[in-house]
Amino acid sequence: MTKLYAVTRGSKLNKVLPVIFTALILALALLPKFLAIPYQVKFVQAFILIILATMWNLLAGFGGLVSIGQQAFIGIGAYSLVYLADVQGLNPFLALALAAAVSGIFAFPLSFLVFRLSGGYFAIGTWVIAEIIKLFVVQVKTLGGGSGISLAAFSGMGRETRIAAIYWSALAAIFLTLLSTILLMRSKLGLALTAIRDDQTAAGVLGVNVLRNRRTVFVLVSIGFGLAGGLIAMSNLRVQPDDIFSVNYSAIMIFMVVIGGLGTIEGPIFGAILYYFLQDRLKDYGTWYLIILGLLGIAIVSLAPEGLWGWISRNKFSLFATKYRISQTSKEKGA
Repeated sequence: MTKLYAVTRGSKLNKVLPVIFTALILALALLPKFLAIPYQVKFVQAFILIILATMWNLLAGFGGLVSIGQQAFIGIGAYSLVYLADVQGLNPFLALALAAAVSGIFAFPLSFLVFRLSGGYFAIGTWVIAEIIKLFVVQVKTLGGGSGISLAAFSGMGRETRIAAIYWSALAAIFLTLLSTILLMRSKLGLALTAIRDDQTAAGVLGVNVLRNRRTVFVLVSIGFGLAGGLIAMSNLRVQPDDIFSVNYSAIMIFMVVIGGLGTIEGPIFGAILYYFLQDRLKDYGTWYLIILGLLGIAIVSLAPEGLWGWISRNKFSLFATKYRISQTSKEKGA
């Protein structure tokens, strides 16, 4: 008896999903015409959380770089947006794209410093760098110093128009973020990152340039974090150093990715939506809100270490086909 196997990427469902997701994006783009402003704001907040979770998962879940200092690039993106839009007078939406690029530019030289560390030292080192950047920003009077700075670029725009424009910007950002992540994980870089995450030494022996690939993903996710930081500044119309550089962002990102499913594309999306729902419903309960989140995190890690998405899918199917799978096609009788 001879067994025949086929190497495939995705299934029939994955061929239909692009059409479904395109329809979903179009439907979301039309929502501002039907939703009240408070609900549009809620969607923007949820979109930002999905971007943050996706980027941290790309760094840690796929790249194997566990960082608790990525709020540095959130802050750089936020302050860059305010500076470019208010001080330099650029269109705020053009400034948003440039702010993301500025975060990537800062990330490149910083990578030469943090990549001298590994493991827990890398995680703590990124946090220390985030704090140093915050202390530097506090000393710059042009950026408002310790009291922060307000975004005045939207002063001539009506509230309804402004919120809708920010909503569409956040929707475009999340679309680009997810599309870039999917394409990256389907590329040679994605395969290299997965190999490095699983066994860095073995990947290096097989010819994978570990340092170059890790530096590439570090810069790319920093651009994503800068984009999220710019959206936060646009949404809040104010940036304060203690808030935008807060380590709470790292704690939230880790929570969303862990409960959703580390090392998957769907997991962080699922975890971000769940976190936003819990935050929206439980925020009025004060300390109990944090206790409930903590207990939920412990329960999920204990009962479903692979995360909620991993538990639901059991690694048998994926919405975003990024992995190759070996399947048995047929059997032939031998002599």
